[in-house]
Amino acid sequence: MMSKRPRSKRRGRVWKIVLITLAVLIAIRIALPYIVLHYANKTLAEMDGYYGHVEDVDLHIYRGAYQLDSLYINKVDSASGDQTEFFSSRMIDLSVEWQALFDGKIVGELEFQKPKLVFTKDKAELTDVAKDTNDFRKILKDFMPLKVNRFEVFNGSIHYTDETADPKIDISLDSTHILAYNLTNAEKSGDTLPSTVTATAYAYEGSLDFKMKLNPLAEDPTFDLETEMEGLNLVLLNDYLKTYGNFDINKGTFGLYTEFAAKEGKFAGYVKPIIKDLDVVGPEDKDDKFFDKLWEGVVGGAGVILKNPKKDQVATKVPIEGEFSNTSIDTWEAVFELLKNAFIQALLPQIDQQVNIETVDEEVEEDKPGLLKHVFSGGDKDAKDKRKERREERREKRKG
Repeated sequence: MMSKRPRSKRRGRVWKIVLITLAVLIAIRIALPYIVLHYANKTLAEMDGYYGHVEDVDLHIYRGAYQLDSLYINKVDSASGDQTEFFSSRMIDLSVEWQALFDGKIVGELEFQKPKLVFTKDKAELTDVAKDTNDFRKILKDFMPLKVNRFEVFNGSIHYTDETADPKIDISLDSTHILAYNLTNAEKSGDTLPSTVTATAYAYEGSLDFKMKLNPLAEDPTFDLETEMEGLNLVLLNDYLKTYGNFDINKGTFGLYTEFAAKEGKFAGYVKPIIKDLDVVGPEDKDDKFFDKLWEGVVGGAGVILKNPKKDQVATKVPIEGEFSNTSIDTWEAVFELLKNAFIQALLPQIDQQVNIETVDEEVEEDKPGLLKHVFSGGDKDAKDKRKERREERREKRKG
């Protein structure tokens, strides 16, 4: 008959192994956030031209996620070592996207809570940051080894500052919400543009609405976007206008409407800015210096001359088309549109729905020359010849 003592010894040994295993797992779970925090701060501190820091790291193993709390990244001056604010976020959540996982795709998603992005004149310019894109991609890959299929921004802000100006310039988009999904085409739909990016924001009593469909996996940029900015109060931008334009506004609202599409290395679109109820010179300017009054009179006079009296607005429409290696903006076309709006017809404050992915290769429809276009072009024949030359130039550029 088998003794009960060996059996009890085996049970005791099994329980010891279980308890030791649990203790090790608990120890790893306790230590892991500190290990990840150390790795994150080491990585952020070693960025070329930047310095970053994370306050804390929280793990959520049950949903395959972790959070970076109170992260910031500053631009570092290579000569002086001084740091300039560049990016911060109250919280960043990095996780596996479960919806895509159910479809057989292992991809990740990012969520940003209250992020802030700051471009600073002469210190952290947009063009300088664009050169460092590969560094940021490497950092993102270190923190999120999975391909990002979805990201969302809550209550973000984007700023442009000039610390050398007096007063200091700080213009911004606030309460920004951005949603981008299906960036890796995890949800295969067969569409030419399977991914979507939408964004909304507030700016100086106005609003911004951005919509884009794109194919991020295409070899050449392939997208279709439209943007509307409406109701921006220009009076609230007087510091900026005074610093860079040497005039201020007593009244006026600004709107901007644009459409762009691109494929196979080519793009087409337009930008349509509109200023309504413009008032530059008024009783508020009586104490201004003589030359300030003179310049504001010139700006205000131009606004009066170019204003459409029926709509009480100054507007133009700038068509832009070309290749990503050779941008072409027809300045004369912009001037003609400005004059046409002032004297002949007002531009409607809305998206024109003229540009999409199918129209990139099409020639822009030529307007019939009006009186002013006829006069400034030197006659119908000359105007037609010039338009024909422009069309031929565009064709040659595309062939090249």
